[in-house]
Amino acid sequence: MAMATIATIDPREAEHFGRLAADWWDPKGSSAMLHRLNPARLAYLRDAIDAHWGGDTAGFAPLAGKTAIDVGCGAGLLTEPLARLGAKTTGIDAAPENIGAALAHAEACGLAIDYRACGIEALTGEKFDLVVSMEVIEHVADTAAFARGLADTLAPGGLMVLSTPNRTLISRLAMITIGEGSGAIPKGTHDWNQFLTPDELTELLAGAGLKVSHVQGLGFSPARGFVLSADTSLDYLVTAVRA
Repeated sequence: MAMATIATIDPREAEHFGRLAADWWDPKGSSAMLHRLNPARLAYLRDAIDAHWGGDTAGFAPLAGKTAIDVGCGAGLLTEPLARLGAKTTGIDAAPENIGAALAHAEACGLAIDYRACGIEALTGEKFDLVVSMEVIEHVADTAAFARGLADTLAPGGLMVLSTPNRTLISRLAMITIGEGSGAIPKGTHDWNQFLTPDELTELLAGAGLKVSHVQGLGFSPARGFVLSADTSLDYLVTAVRA
């Protein structure tokens, strides 16, 4: 969760997430919510990868031979699984503190990941088979420029997977009133007015030359935690390809 300068990096957002870098990998720390989100996000991502490339659903390395980038990677909670799925993986984040934490953790795990402290605009000419950006677009200064930057990095025949909170009363209550109010989410993480509805995100991506091929809700179950759902009112994931 971080952001992608035309002016996509919001310095206040980068500073906010940079302050969280030290305990990003602590499942009970300030990024605990991201740890809880990760299993559902990874399940969706794996299904999208298998569906797009027609791989062996039982295989351990469906991204072997492919390149992947995690845009707004934080300290690498989602980036490391991409590498373990076989991809030659890059992770970028606007907060240098996050990249420092990501590099240290990857090295300790024996993972070779190309981490860079930069915005999406720094990737001029680089293309990736898989472009992932989870809980990021709601934090950037210019969503249209960010969407164009994502589209520019997508290789022909590639796949993009994004997630973001929906702008609903439920998301305001859950993420800000309760989540930030209780301290479960660091205060100041979200600006509800920056949240995008699925239709808005679809239109934004269309303006960047992309077509949304699938939308999936991300809900919360008291018994099971975060789960994939037909209900997009809290949070949702999308897959997109070149139009």
